[in-house]
Amino acid sequence: MSDTDTERYGDEGPAGRAGGAADAPGARRGLRPRTTRTRAPRAARADLLRRLLPQALVVACLAGGTSAFLISDKAVLLTVDGVPRTLHTFADDVGELLAAEGVAAGAHDIVAPAPAAALADGDEVVVRYGRPVALTLDGTRRTVWTTADTVDGALRQLGVRAEGARLSASRSAGISRAGLALDVRTERAVTLLADGRARTLRTNAATVADALAEAGIVLGREDTASVPLDAFPRDGRTITVTRISGSRQVREEPVPYATVRTADPGAFVGTETVVSPGRAGTRRVVYTVRTVDGAREEPRKVAERLVRPPVTRHVYYGTRRPPRSVAGADGLNWAALARCESGGRPDAVDPSGTYGGLYQFDTPTWRALGGGGRPQDAPASEQTFRAKKLYVQRGAAPWPHCGRLL
Repeated sequence: MSDTDTERYGDEGPAGRAGGAADAPGARRGLRPRTTRTRAPRAARADLLRRLLPQALVVACLAGGTSAFLISDKAVLLTVDGVPRTLHTFADDVGELLAAEGVAAGAHDIVAPAPAAALADGDEVVVRYGRPVALTLDGTRRTVWTTADTVDGALRQLGVRAEGARLSASRSAGISRAGLALDVRTERAVTLLADGRARTLRTNAATVADALAEAGIVLGREDTASVPLDAFPRDGRTITVTRISGSRQVREEPVPYATVRTADPGAFVGTETVVSPGRAGTRRVVYTVRTVDGAREEPRKVAERLVRPPVTRHVYYGTRRPPRSVAGADGLNWAALARCESGGRPDAVDPSGTYGGLYQFDTPTWRALGGGGRPQDAPASEQTFRAKKLYVQRGAAPWPHCGRLL
């Protein structure tokens, strides 16, 4: 056997490879025949790679996708109006999270962080809804918005001083998203001046009338206050009460009569004849007299009624010019006679009432001489004219004591 054969088959030689030489005499026990590997063809290996490569890519993609999924998923705490819940989200910012959860935020709502803020794992997002409050504060009404869900929280948020205030709702009362009407009357100090004294009152009264009643000040039927009773008593205001009492007075007062003057061309100028003397009427007048804080005011007329109407006075007045002279009597001293008879007074009347005027005519004589009315009512010139006529008729006899002065 050649050396080459020894290397190929080993010490057994060809018989060992044939498989039957093991039982041949002289063969060594315990030796195994060498296995020879057969190499696969190159084309088969390429086909195997083509089958395995897509499967390897799928496994790699699945592994990478799982990593990306785990990185994008975030656990956040979302609290809406005080109700918290933990959820997982792929949202990039707060706005996307709220949209995904169906949470709509309006202009009066609070979102923290802001909707544009980026979202990270472990973040907390808080949403508080705004609530309208129809607030009437010390008589002034306005609508305000608050994110507090109780009256007490709203008062604190709005900065309303509630110590000692009177509220229309309990401080612990809740405020729904529909809102609430709230009347707040803060405690105020007002000064009341009445009956000569001043007092300071701390009150929650809604009107001046309520504040007066709270202080025990009762207004009479005619009493007044310096501030309207339905006005709101603001802090620091001074309210003055004026006590007014009144009485009625009834008086009967005269009503003057009218005078109608009618021209009489037959009577001398300056002569007046009273046809109807006239009479004053009477009216009943009602006055009210007020006393204000003890001071009595001037009476004020409130009603009147005519009880008796006045009677008009009718007078005729002369328009004829008297003659300047009477023949036979012009040169006499009529001034001296007048001084002696009447003291020179045209309206003089003797104590008996029978004689009157400058020359003390009685009425019948006066009228017989053409005079009208009474002699003392006629002008001095007419009286002198009538006296001259009487002298022409009877001389100085009508003046037995003073006629000598003519």
